[in-house]
Formats: sequence, structure tokens, C-alpha cells
Amino acid sequence: MDSLWKNNIKFPSFPEIEGNVNTDVLIIGGGIAGLLTAYMLQQEGIDYILVEKNRICSGTTQNTTAKITFQHSLIYSKLMKSYGEETAKAYLLANQEAFNVLCELCKNVDCDFETKNNFVYSNDYKKLEDEMTALERIGFNARFTETVPLPVETKGAVCFENQAQFHPLKFLSAIAKELNIFENSFVKEMRDTTAITDKAEINAKNVIVTTHFPFINKHGVFSLKLYQHRSYVIALENAQDVDGMYVDESETGLSFRNYKNLLLLGGGGHRTGKKGGNWKELRNFTKENYPGAQERFYWAAQDCMSLDDMPYIGNYSPNTPNLYTASGFCKWGMTGAMLSAILLKDKIIGRQNDYAEFFRPDRSILHPQLFVNGFESVTNLLTFSKKRCPHLGCALKWNSAEHSWDCPCHGSRFDKSGKILDNPANGNMNI
Repeated sequence: MDSLWKNNIKFPSFPEIEGNVNTDVLIIGGGIAGLLTAYMLQQEGIDYILVEKNRICSGTTQNTTAKITFQHSLIYSKLMKSYGEETAKAYLLANQEAFNVLCELCKNVDCDFETKNNFVYSNDYKKLEDEMTALERIGFNARFTETVPLPVETKGAVCFENQAQFHPLKFLSAIAKELNIFENSFVKEMRDTTAITDKAEINAKNVIVTTHFPFINKHGVFSLKLYQHRSYVIALENAQDVDGMYVDESETGLSFRNYKNLLLLGGGGHRTGKKGGNWKELRNFTKENYPGAQERFYWAAQDCMSLDDMPYIGNYSPNTPNLYTASGFCKWGMTGAMLSAILLKDKIIGRQNDYAEFFRPDRSILHPQLFVNGFESVTNLLTFSKKRCPHLGCALKWNSAEHSWDCPCHGSRFDKSGKILDNPANGNMNI
């Protein structure tokens, strides 16, 4: 079960960190958010080190569908309703800037970069109408279409023109070559801003945690502010050229894009630790709608979901002035990672950024999802099971589709032997 992006890709390798090391900035986590942050700091001439516990891009980054867009489902009408016009416009402008910066970088790298229109479709016409109204109010010219060239029922779609798609690992393998990276360097303990690995003590003035789900439990209450969602992808030959990027606004809907001669069909999603359609749903859809297609690759992704559909970028908590994080990209990790890199770079160099306030991790947590997350935590803490997550002790559930033990509370995953697959747990499960 490897993603299409891992096929025939060779990453540069980096040494394990050793000794007593000093740096201005330590970045923990070598996915796209960490690598882009390192790149932006390097452009500013900032002294930094990036450490990754395994190989870079060996986690969530390798399993993306790699759509570069600032159309994040029907986010703008939701933000308008929850926070008002100022926040909705700030979200648009911040992500539009991140989109532009990332696209300019991609154009200088051999990464199969293509400009494509992006469509968010729905069976609920009122939702589409509300999104178009919100976009008009904040000054963005989107396009509404009544039909999409897909074998799905829909009342229409909102289109953002001139968005993009690429090969993420080709891009990241190219920019990583010049970065100050150490692999196989697992941070097993943090003492303020000093990181302890098996062979090193890293003393940093500032620490940035880009480990997908923030792994330090004692700050920020991210265990309540985040949950994780799994989704599934199959790459099909002889299917359909959709000539664009498409996604259902429903969390359990389908996603479509092409890469060369392949159609990437995504969906089957569910909260980690719960049951869902997984690859079976996608294969049934393929059998019905693309009977002549052949499956070439299949994989699964895991996304951190915030309480209010906006990422958490900035200080880990109000009490950690030199500790930062970026998480909760809500399935939009390409622009989310670039936005994080821009905002965190500005934080480090002391540059004012007008958008930083909107993405603060310590913003209000009073949202309905908070109570869902709390209920899941309490329920699974009280559930009897010998298989428990070493993160915060929740009962694990067996994922028969992926043959893994999954945590419904915070999304940690383990293989059948107890080896950790996905954080926030920072170690293996006891068998």
C-alpha cells in the first residue's frame, strides 16, 4: 500500500544528529510544513536545524492528493457565519498569498506542476448559493456551474479558476537537497527549548513543532482542539480525464483529479478509529462508473481537523513564547503548510504579519466539535480494552481495512505488532 507519489522517487538522505548542538531555531518534523518552514528560514539567513524521527516525507505528506488551492471546500460561508466578514476575507487573502508563493516555487522545480480549475460540488443548492454570496462580499470572483463532468449527483459547483496540482515528492525532494536536515533523529524528550535525542542534545532559542499532530501534551490542549480523519485514494488507469480538480463539500464525499494517465479517486472517509467506506466504497464506485478501469495504486491519508476549520499556526500556547506549532490543516495541507511557513518565519524574524492573529492556536475553543471530541475522549477512556493508546490511554479499535489499531480519541495508529504508524503517540503500543 504505497502512494503513487512514492513510485520511482529518490530522496536525498541525511545523517543522524549527534553531540551537543546549538541553534537559533529547531524544527521538529520533516513533512511539507517543516521543510517549507526550513526553506523560508534559510532564505532569510536564519540559523536552524530540522530533525525528523524517520526519513523526511515518510508520514502524511507522501499520502496527499496534492491539490494546491485556496478553495477549501465551502469554508468562506462558514467563516462568514461563525466569525464575520473580516475573518473570512483574511482567510482568503492569507491562503491566496500562500498559494502564490508555493506556485512560484513549483514553477522553478521539475514537479509536474499544472494549472487547473478547482470545483467544490454539492447536492445542497443553498450551501452553494451561500458560498457564492460570501465570496462576493469579500471581493473574490468565483464562478458557479450547474453541472460537473462527473458520474455523481449534484446541484452544481463553485469554481475557483487557475488553481494548481503537482507531484509533491518531486517538489520536496528538490528543495530538501540544500536544507540543514537530520534524519532518524527521534526527539524523545523536551526540556523547555532543549530537545533530547538518542545521540544529541539540541539547545535552541526557538522550537517549531511540525509533527502533523503536536506531540507535546502539556501545552495547548491540542488533544481537545484536534481530531483526525482518514480518507482513501485509488489511482485508476483507463478511467476518465476530468480536466480539473473536484471535491464534494461533504466530509464523506468523493474527490477527483488526474495525474498523467491516471485518475485519482478519493473518498471513503471517516474519523480515525471509527468505521467508514474506505477503499471498498471507491472500488464499488469504480466498478459501477468506470468498468474498464484498472487500479494501479491505492493508499490512505490522515488529516488533522481543527474545531473551526482553520489551522492552528503560532505559539504552542500563551505560556510558551519560544515554542511554536502548525497543525489542523483540515485536508488542505499544501496551502496550509506554505501559510505556516510564512507566518512562522515572520514570527521568528520579528516581522508583523496582519494574518497571524486569525490563526492563533489559543483562539476560542467554544465550537460544537469541542464537545464531540470531548465525548469521544471520555467514552474511549472508560471503554474496557487491553489495547490502549500510550498517548493518553484511550481504548484502541481494530481497523480491518488497514490492519491497524487506531485511536478514536486523537488518531494515533499502530500496526498489529504495536509499532507506531501515526502520532500523536510518541512511542509504540504495549502488546
